[in-house]
Amino acid sequence: MNDTIGVLGCGWLGLPLAKYLITHKYEVYGSTTSEEKVVFLQKEGIRAYQISLSAAGIDGDIKDFLSNIDILIINLPPKLRSGNRESFVEKIKQLYSEIKTSKVLKVIFVSSTAVYGDIDGDVTESTVPKPSTESGRQLLQCEQLFQQDRDLDTTIVRFGGLIGPNRHPVNMLSKRQNLTNGSNPINLIHLDDCIHMLSTIIANNYWNQIFNGVYPLHITKKEYYTSEALKRGVSLPDYEDSSSGKNNKVIISKNFLDKNHGFQTSLLS
Repeated sequence: MNDTIGVLGCGWLGLPLAKYLITHKYEVYGSTTSEEKVVFLQKEGIRAYQISLSAAGIDGDIKDFLSNIDILIINLPPKLRSGNRESFVEKIKQLYSEIKTSKVLKVIFVSSTAVYGDIDGDVTESTVPKPSTESGRQLLQCEQLFQQDRDLDTTIVRFGGLIGPNRHPVNMLSKRQNLTNGSNPINLIHLDDCIHMLSTIIANNYWNQIFNGVYPLHITKKEYYTSEALKRGVSLPDYEDSSSGKNNKVIISKNFLDKNHGFQTSLLS
């Protein structure tokens, strides 16, 4: 019998992930912050809860949500760029306290390659993170909160830049001028490969591990985004000839590839 899975955060990644797991005979509980979306999730076969995290506490029946599941997938982006100064770490600490009083023993924490910061060269899961942004710093603190708990089986998945339906960086970059990082390599992953990775981790019981999630194509940003803009008929992003000289990192999904798994969805349109 398959485990029951909870997807905390049924957004751009969480919703299609939940739907995929349902088609593979998992019972799935999911959360959203929107009352209207609860009904939508229910129609998709998800046992839906309205749950909202804040630094001060959790709105919604988080205890009942957690009481039903065996594996919890935490898929909550920090959202620190929008001027929101509320601590993401404090939000996750509220959640962590509830997990500790529940029966949940297996956790997948969806993180980001932002935890590595401006490291040059090849980056694998054994590379020591040195975050250079506030979101990267807070994500790393959240990772460590779960990793240090020996009573939980926590796997960390650090995804690169996300692309997929209605989401591609070229749409934003095409409007910008004087970009300075054109010679830096891309580190991206398609939504379908995110789902493939997460479902593979669950199916194979890969617990207490770290996985980088980046498709193995690392051409320069200028080459990639210029090509994608041409294919999509949008304005070409304007890159300066000089490079910023930093953040030339190539993120390698070594753990996943070493286990003889691969990526299935090209980054090229």
